[in-house]
Amino acid sequence: MSSEEASIFSTYLFCLMMFVFSTSEIEARKLEVQMCSSSCGNVKNISYPFRLKGDPAGCGHPELELSCENNKTILELSNSARYYVKRISHDKCTISVADVNLANGSCGLPYKSFSLYPYFFRHINDYILKSYAHYVNCSSNIVDQAYTKVPCLSNNQSNVYVYVGYGVTNTRISDLPDSCVFISKVPVVLNRSVDNPSYEDLRKSLESGFDLKRLDECRDNSFTEYCNFRYNEGVVAKIICYPCYMLYGVIYQAIFWPSMGNWISFLLVDVPIIGRFILAPIVFLVFLIQRYRKSLKRVGNVEKFLHNQQSWMPKRYSYPEIIAVTSHFTHKLGQGGFGSVYKGQLHTGGLIAVKMLENSKFSGEEFINEVSTIGRIHHVNVVQLLGFCSEGSKRALVYEYMPNGSLDRHIFPKESRGQSFSWEKLHEVALGTARGIEYLHNGCDVCILHFDIKPHNILLDHNFIPKVSDFGLAKFHPKENDFVSLSATRGTIGYIAPELISRNFGTVSCKSDVYGFGMVLLEMAGGRRNSNMHATRSSKAYFPSWVYDQLNKGGDLELRNVTEIESMIARKLCMIGLWCIQVKAADRPSMTKVLEMLEGSIDDLQMPPKPFFSSSRHISGREIESDSSTELLVSESIEECSFNDSYA
Repeated sequence: MSSEEASIFSTYLFCLMMFVFSTSEIEARKLEVQMCSSSCGNVKNISYPFRLKGDPAGCGHPELELSCENNKTILELSNSARYYVKRISHDKCTISVADVNLANGSCGLPYKSFSLYPYFFRHINDYILKSYAHYVNCSSNIVDQAYTKVPCLSNNQSNVYVYVGYGVTNTRISDLPDSCVFISKVPVVLNRSVDNPSYEDLRKSLESGFDLKRLDECRDNSFTEYCNFRYNEGVVAKIICYPCYMLYGVIYQAIFWPSMGNWISFLLVDVPIIGRFILAPIVFLVFLIQRYRKSLKRVGNVEKFLHNQQSWMPKRYSYPEIIAVTSHFTHKLGQGGFGSVYKGQLHTGGLIAVKMLENSKFSGEEFINEVSTIGRIHHVNVVQLLGFCSEGSKRALVYEYMPNGSLDRHIFPKESRGQSFSWEKLHEVALGTARGIEYLHNGCDVCILHFDIKPHNILLDHNFIPKVSDFGLAKFHPKENDFVSLSATRGTIGYIAPELISRNFGTVSCKSDVYGFGMVLLEMAGGRRNSNMHATRSSKAYFPSWVYDQLNKGGDLELRNVTEIESMIARKLCMIGLWCIQVKAADRPSMTKVLEMLEGSIDDLQMPPKPFFSSSRHISGREIESDSSTELLVSESIEECSFNDSYA
C-alpha cells in the first residue's frame, strides 16, 4: 500500500471509529441516565432528557436543566427566556410549558422581545404548531378585525396588537401595516372555529401554554445535531436530538426574520447543509481524484524518462529484489533528508547501500536528477550508482557500499565515534574531493552543478578515499546554453553560496559549488562546525572570520602537538578555503584552480581578501528549500568554468 493509499485508508478508518464511538456513547448514555429522577411541585417525574438543578452530573442533558422556584418548575433557555413547566409525559415524549410573563394572569409581553422559542416537532413535514400570536406595536390605530388590541399595553403614543396566524398563512413581517413594527412571536393553542378571538380569549390560551412534542425523524438516528428549514414559515430551525428512553427528541429554536424571510433562512440553513453533506464530499472526492491523477502523471514522467534513457542506465531492480537484497530492510545505516538508507548484499556477495526514497519528500524530478546524473558518471571520487528501483510510488537508489560513512563523522570527532584523521590524510581527502567536484564541472559532456557540497555528502570507502554523493539537487548546464533556469534555492544553510539567495552577489554558477567546498575545507582544518555557538570566545564563534584574522596578522591557528609540515597543511587548507568562500562569485577561483592550489605549494598562495562575515546572521546545519517565484539565472563563462574534456 502506497503512502497516499495509506493516508486515504486512515482517514476513512478514523471516520468509522468516530461513528462507532459516537453510537456506542449514545447507547451507553441511554442506559446510564434512566435511573435519575427528581420532582418539583406538581411535576413529579423529572428525568432524562431533563434534569433538575443540583442533580448528579450524569442526569439529563445540560441544556435541558430545570430549576425549582417556589415549588414551580422552570425551564430557562440560553437566551434567558423562562417558562413554567406544567407537566412532562415521558411515554409520549412531550412537555407542556407556558411563558412566565403570560402564565401569572397579568397583562404583559412574552418574556423576550424577539422570537426564540424551543419546540418539539411531531415530525419535520407537519406544521410546527397550528397557530402563533404575533405581538406588534403600531403608531396608529389599525382597523382590521385580524388585529386584537391589548388595552393594558397600549397608550397615546403606541398601540400594541396581537395578530394570530394559523398554520403558514400571514406570518411574515412584510405583511404588516407600514405603521407597525414586530415585537415578538409566541405559540398559542386556539380553536379555529372561533373567528377574531378577543384579547381575553388569547390571554387565557397564552396562560395555559402549549405542548412540545418529539420529532419522529430523530428517533432512529444517532446524529447529535442537524438543521431543518420550513420554506413557508420563513423560520430557521436548529434541532438537537437526544435519547428519549428508546426514542429521540428535539429542541427547536426558531428565529422570526424581519423581512427577507425565505432567502435569509435559505442562506443560513440550506446552504451550509448542502455544503456540508453534498458539496464537501464532492470536493473531497475531486481532490482525491486530482491527487491520484498527479501521482500517475509523476510516475508516467519518470517511466517515460527511464525508457528513453535505458541505453546508458544502470541496472533496474524490482521492488521484491530490493526487499531480498536488504533482507527485508533489517540493517538500517541511517536516515537522510529524503529517506532511509539500508545495507544490502547482492547475490554475488558485493555489499551495497540502498536508499529508499520517501515519495512525499523526494519528487519525480529529483529522482530523475539523481539517476540521470550519477548514472552516467564513473570517477574514483564520485559515488557509483549501481542500480535503481521505480515501481509506482516505490523508489530506491542502489549505491556502492561506503563502510567508513560520511566525512562529518571523522572531522567532528566530538559529535561522533568516527576516526580522527592525520593532517596528511585530511589533505588527501580534500584533494580527492576537489577532483570529484572538478570532474563534475569539467569532465563530462555537460557541467553538473551539485548545489549541496557538505561533509555529510562526502562518503569514504574502505581505504578512506572520498566520493561525492547525493545528487538530488544537481542541475545540468549544457554547453550550448548560456543560462539555466533555477526556480528554487535549495541546499544546507552554512554551505549555500550567497548568489543562491540573492543575485546581488553574482550569477549562479559552478562557483556555487566552490563556496560549499570552501566551507568544507575550513571545517576540516578547524575540526569543528564553522558556526559554533558554544565557542569559549565570541571572536571564535564564526570560525572563518577568526581564521582570517589569525592568518592576516601572522598568528598561529592554536594547533596542539603538530609539526611544521602539519601546520603548513592546516594554513594551506584555511587559505584555500577563504579563497573559495569569497562573497562575490567572481572573486572565487574555479574548481580547476582550487585543485591546482591543493596540489601546489603554500608558498605560491596569496592571502585572499577578507570576505564579509557576520557571525550573528550565520546559521548552519539546517536544510532549506526556498520556492521563490523569481527565477535565478545560472550563468557560466569560459573563464569562470571551462570545459576541459581532457581532465578525468
